[in-house]
Amino acid sequence: MEDHEKIDKARERIIETIAQNIHLYGLVPSAGRQFGTMFFQNEPLTLDDMTEKLGMSKTSMSTSVRALSELKLVERAWKKGVRKDLYKVTDDWHQSFIDLFSIKWQRSVTLHSVAIKKSLTELEELLQDPALSEELREVVQIDIDKLKYMKDYYNWLERVIDAFEDQRIFDLVPKFEGSNENAKN
Repeated sequence: MEDHEKIDKARERIIETIAQNIHLYGLVPSAGRQFGTMFFQNEPLTLDDMTEKLGMSKTSMSTSVRALSELKLVERAWKKGVRKDLYKVTDDWHQSFIDLFSIKWQRSVTLHSVAIKKSLTELEELLQDPALSEELREVVQIDIDKLKYMKDYYNWLERVIDAFEDQRIFDLVPKFEGSNENAKN
């Protein structure tokens, strides 16, 4: 096997792995292939460049690059003399993960917290009703205990999100900085 073929094979393995796992970001495999292909480029790419390299339609490339940009996995780049939009893979994958994690989980925490608060209020009011049977009182109390457990969980999750957003997470799980410069070039 020629050296170029070995490089292509090694890259293709990574690109396909990204394509298989990009669903974790809510994207389709073709967006993963696009991201993986962009990752191995040393220069920013236009949509035309991506279309040529991947054999996909320009519309599909545009849709994927927009989705990748919204997730902050890809960003616009500038190059003197080039009038078309250029895109490159974001340099800071850690921050991209933090942004995605924080946005998705904060939305979940907010939705659950509002529902829990409303349900707790209703159930606690019901518990004050003297006409409530003992049997239903026990059911209500069990539900209240379960909701308080959920509330504690979402309070904890809020603190986890805060640890990501203010980057205290890196005190607990430090980044590996050793080969970071090679990936950026």
